[in-house]
Amino acid sequence: MVRAKKIPLRQCLGCMESKPKKELIRVVKSKDGQISIDKTGKLAGRGAYICDDIECFNKLKKKRGLNRAFSQEISEKIYEQLCGEIRRDEK
Repeated sequence: MVRAKKIPLRQCLGCMESKPKKELIRVVKSKDGQISIDKTGKLAGRGAYICDDIECFNKLKKKRGLNRAFSQEISEKIYEQLCGEIRRDEK
């Protein structure tokens, strides 16, 4: 009998739904406090996930979800980068 492969699930900070990790965008906080978008999903550091959907991004920004996830103030520049990444993927 073949075992079904376990698919890792992560929770979106915007809509709070659990989805397969591959469908989400990962934002990472490195040990030195740098925040970046992780396109490979393999960067070291604390990760937070968001759906590839502009509505989820708007909820995340309104709730300041990244600030809470990383316990630090997140600059507007990071939110703009994330918004640009989502818009690019929607096309």
